[in-house]
Amino acid sequence: MNDTMTLSQMMESLTKEPIDQLKKSLVTYDQDLAKRSIDRVINKSIEPAVALEAVTETMRLIGDAFAKDELFLPDLFSAADTMQLIMPKIEAEIEKKGKKREILGSVVLGTVSGDIHSIGKTMVGTLLSAGGFKVYDLGIDVNSHKFMEAIRKHKPDVLAMSALLTTTAYEQKNVIDMLKKEKLRDKVKVIVGGGAVTEDFAYSIGADGYESTAPGAPELAKKVLGIKGG
Repeated sequence: MNDTMTLSQMMESLTKEPIDQLKKSLVTYDQDLAKRSIDRVINKSIEPAVALEAVTETMRLIGDAFAKDELFLPDLFSAADTMQLIMPKIEAEIEKKGKKREILGSVVLGTVSGDIHSIGKTMVGTLLSAGGFKVYDLGIDVNSHKFMEAIRKHKPDVLAMSALLTTTAYEQKNVIDMLKKEKLRDKVKVIVGGGAVTEDFAYSIGADGYESTAPGAPELAKKVLGIKGG
């Protein structure tokens, strides 16, 4: 797909072919169409890697449209919900063919202790997954000790933390401080975001990167890991 293509241009170019209908299902949040389309892709023996690329590119265009205020949060959330119906079948087909999905890196993700907001964090996880990352989502209200346990267990490349409340934003600093105390800080890149976080705050607490929107998370993760292109 041409990197300069917009979401509306993609929609105008769609045909009745299964891959194109798969793309359409994401943009229109049509979960029935998504199920029918992925089943057609599988029945026609279309390479699952092709379906994965189609889903990834479509979600990228949806994210771009959201960043330009052409789509809104409910649109993004609905597209992500539809994607979550498709991905398990694609991944199962990749595994069935004895192949592995190409993974750019792994991310431990969570909303910090005292904060129970999940929509933005869940969106970040979905888009990171679509962008080629293995995501370990710890959920909401995650304290420093749980983050440390997950980092030791999964050995991620990136730790991504969200805080929507000003009263919980400093929990991100507490986690970073504990990473240093546990001698884990140099083993993982830390990116932060959420409504209560600004770029200045992010760097003041020692984070490696900051992003204000969910669609920007995959590119930020690539940036802090030094992954070019894609």
